[in-house]
Amino acid sequence: MSDYFSPYDADRPLMLKCSCGKDHTLADHHAAVAADSAALELRRRSQTAEFEAYSNAFIEATLVKALFPQDEVRRRFLRAVGKGTAMAAIASVLPVGTMQAMAQDAGKKPGTLEKTNLKIGFIPITCATPLIMAHPLGFYSKEGLSVEVVKTAGWALIRDKMINKEYDATHFLSPMPLAISMGVGSNPVPMNVATIQNTNGQAITLANKHKDKRDPRMWKGFKFAVPFEFSMHNFLLRYYVAEAGLNPDTDIQIRVVPPPEMVANLRAGNIDGYLGPDPFNQRAVYEEIGFLHLLTKELWNGHPCCAFGTSTEFIQKNPNTFAALYRSVLTAAAMARDPKNRELIAKVIAPQAYLNQPETVISQVLTGRFADGLGNIKTVPDRADFDPIPWQSMAVWMLTQMKRWGYVKGDINYKQIAEKVFLLTDAKKHMKELGQPTPEGAYPKFKIMGKEFDAAKADAYAKGFPINKMS
Repeated sequence: MSDYFSPYDADRPLMLKCSCGKDHTLADHHAAVAADSAALELRRRSQTAEFEAYSNAFIEATLVKALFPQDEVRRRFLRAVGKGTAMAAIASVLPVGTMQAMAQDAGKKPGTLEKTNLKIGFIPITCATPLIMAHPLGFYSKEGLSVEVVKTAGWALIRDKMINKEYDATHFLSPMPLAISMGVGSNPVPMNVATIQNTNGQAITLANKHKDKRDPRMWKGFKFAVPFEFSMHNFLLRYYVAEAGLNPDTDIQIRVVPPPEMVANLRAGNIDGYLGPDPFNQRAVYEEIGFLHLLTKELWNGHPCCAFGTSTEFIQKNPNTFAALYRSVLTAAAMARDPKNRELIAKVIAPQAYLNQPETVISQVLTGRFADGLGNIKTVPDRADFDPIPWQSMAVWMLTQMKRWGYVKGDINYKQIAEKVFLLTDAKKHMKELGQPTPEGAYPKFKIMGKEFDAAKADAYAKGFPINKMS
C-alpha cells in the first residue's frame, strides 16, 4: 500500500540529552518514570481495594502514557493543549472513577481465556475507530488480551488472512462475512459479525472539475472507485445512480481501489470520484482536489458500514476469548458514541501506527464540523456514528443487493443466512452485561432514499427495481 499521507510533525524544540540516553528533557524523564512506576503499581495492586488510595496524579500519568506511548507524540499533545486541558479531556474519556472500577473488577470475568495473544486486522479508516482505539486505551489488555492490531493494505487481503487463519479477528466490511460464508467470491468459510463498527461515516466525493455536474444523471461515462465489491459503498453507489436512471454496470465504471489510494487516484485523474470511507473523503477536501457531493447518511441515515467479526471456528474454539473481545470492542464503541470524546479520539487514532492522517482531518469527520469543498462549513453531528447493533434486517438488505446485482443466483433464504452470520443475540447479551442500552427486536424497517425496506418482503423488494440483473 502506498503511503501517500504522512501526517505533519511539529518542529521539535532543542533539548539536552537526558542522562538515560534518550533525547528528552529531564522533566519528560521524570514524567516517564512516574508513568512507568504508576503502571507497574497499578497492575500489581489492581485487584485490591488499596488502589483507591492512589493519587490522581499517578493515574493521570498512567493514562497519558497509555494514550500516547510514543515520547514525541506525547510531548506534542501536551504542548499543544496544556496539561490542564489534557487531563480534563482524558478524564472525560477514562475518569478516575472508571479506572478504579476497572481495577476492582479485574479478574472477576468468568472463564479462562483459551488464547491471549491475538492478531486483529484493520484498514486505516475512521470506520474502525472502536477496534483501533481499544488498543491504545487499554481495553484489550484490561480483558487479559495481548492484541496486535495489524494495519492491512486492502479488503481482499483481510479476507484472505481470515480464511487462512493468519488473523484471529478483524475489521470487516459488513457484507463481507455474508459473502465469505456463502462462498461468493471465495471458498466458503463460515464467518460472523459480532458488532457493527460504524454507521454512516461515508460520502460520495467528486473531483473539483465536476462541481457543475451535481445531478447524477449527468454522470454517464464517469469512473468511480469503491473499496471492495462486497461493501456498502458499492451497494449504495449502485442504488444511488440507479435511482437516477443510470445502469451502474453499463453507464458508469466502478473500480475497486483500496481506500488509502483513492485520493491519489482522484488527483491523478484516474477516477472522477468515489463512494468511500473517511478520512479519505475529507482528505480530498483538505488537499483541495475534491468536494463532498453528499454524505451517505443522506441516502440512508444510520446505515451500517464496517463490522467487527471473526470465523465461526474461532468462536467455537475460543468462547471466553471471544467474549473478552466482545467486551473490549463494545466498551470502545460506547465511548466513541459520546460526542464529547471525539476530539480526543481523533488524537488517539491519528498517529502513524493507526490512521496516519492529519489530526484536523479526522477531527472534522468525527465531530461532524467540516468543510465540504464547496465553500461551506457544515455541522452534521451524526456524520459518523458507532452504533454496534448488528441488526439482522441490515444483513437481509445486503443480501437483496447481492441478488439484485447478480452476485448471487437462485433462491436465497434471507432470514436463515442473516441470523447465522449476524450475531445479534450475542451482541445484546454482552451489551446488557456491560450496562449498555439494548434495543428490542431483530428486524427493524429502514428507509433508503425515501423507500421503506421490510426484511419480511425481501425477495419482492430485490425484484421490484426497474434496473437490476435478475431478469
